Amino acid sequence: MANVVEKTRTAVLVDFGGVITSSVLQAFTDFGASLGGDPRLPLDLLGRDQPSRTLLADHECGRIGTEAFERGFADRLRAHGADVPAEGLTARMQAGMSIDGDMLALLGDLRAAGRPVALVSNSFGTGAYDGVDLAAVADAVVISAEVGIRKPSRRIYVLACERLGIDPAEAVMIDDLQQNLDGAARIGIEGVLHTSAADTRRQLAERFGITP
Repeated sequence: MANVVEKTRTAVLVDFGGVITSSVLQAFTDFGASLGGDPRLPLDLLGRDQPSRTLLADHECGRIGTEAFERGFADRLRAHGADVPAEGLTARMQAGMSIDGDMLALLGDLRAAGRPVALVSNSFGTGAYDGVDLAAVADAVVISAEVGIRKPSRRIYVLACERLGIDPAEAVMIDDLQQNLDGAARIGIEGVLHTSAADTRRQLAERFGITP
């Protein structure tokens, strides 16, 4: 049976960590394992511990810098039995991440075919985007700390669409976190839950008619 295209879309919004890079969740889990205790501790704190959640939100929105986040989160880790130095904490948490060349190729193919692309990323630490020429990846770049808004707020997706000069109904969001896709859906942006470049390429083509 032929696949049915849900709705033709023309533009793509794309996450950075976990989409253009390898899994953030796996990197944070690997970091947790290196502490010698429960490998899930960093993710559990960022997801369920209110002081840690506040630190992350303030950092991603640019209200506090990397050093302040590192000091605060190191304190939360220590409070839960993991004695870690604050300096360089975010870099160590992301040490296991690598750039996905297949995703860069997909985005390059989309842009070459006239499909506008916007990067929509919650920033974390310093140097997270090192090694990637963002201007070569996307037509518009929206980074949470620079605009003071983070996913899944609908305002960050509105801003990305405005910078591309499109209506949200023309866009598809690629993200590895369902909560971020849910935020985009509130303004009519369809979503692709990313697991691999090959699957994302297939979903864009089969569900939305977006092909390079």
